[in-house]
Amino acid sequence: MKPTIHHILTTGMLLLAIVAAAPAGATATDQSIAKPDSGTAETTAPPLVTDPKYIIGQGDMLDISVWKDEALTKTVVVLPDGMIAFPLIGELKAEGKTVAGLKQEMENLLSRYVSDLVLNVEVRQSNSMLVYIIGRVNNPGRQVLNSRITVLQALAMAGGPNPFAKKNNIRVFRREGAATNSYRFRYDDVVEGEHLEDNIVLQRGDVIVVP
Repeated sequence: MKPTIHHILTTGMLLLAIVAAAPAGATATDQSIAKPDSGTAETTAPPLVTDPKYIIGQGDMLDISVWKDEALTKTVVVLPDGMIAFPLIGELKAEGKTVAGLKQEMENLLSRYVSDLVLNVEVRQSNSMLVYIIGRVNNPGRQVLNSRITVLQALAMAGGPNPFAKKNNIRVFRREGAATNSYRFRYDDVVEGEHLEDNIVLQRGDVIVVP
């Protein structure tokens, strides 16, 4: 009988150990599943524009913050007159300035009131980088440039030229100072790998005309 009793006791102890370990295992699994969710909740979207040389335009949304000062942390929109408003400064011209230039100007003004100033200026949303595509394309109208877009990419965003377009006579009109310049874009040649110099990077306000 001794071997049988020993076997029963040993089996019982193993079963108890398995039952006792089961909830702990389940808890560990639950915790491992919950971690990605908590991490995702804390993630914030990066700024749309990170280039300090980006030129600010009307309609752009700016995140402006002073470290450890919630009263001086604001999201502002560049108004149609090119102005923004910020505490301690009042109204300030933002249009036409680079992000770095506006930051430097604001630092000079705020340093009179804030010691050990740490200022951050970011473009949260770019609404001023518009180009216009008209003529024989499938979806004419204006397009917002969220990155460095070429003529070919812009035409793709507009659905491409329609079957009646004179694809090798496309023009890009650009205002440069007091003058308006015209640049030719030979669509058929570019897609064949020729005249790639026609595929210029677009700038704010460019107008693409597809005859």
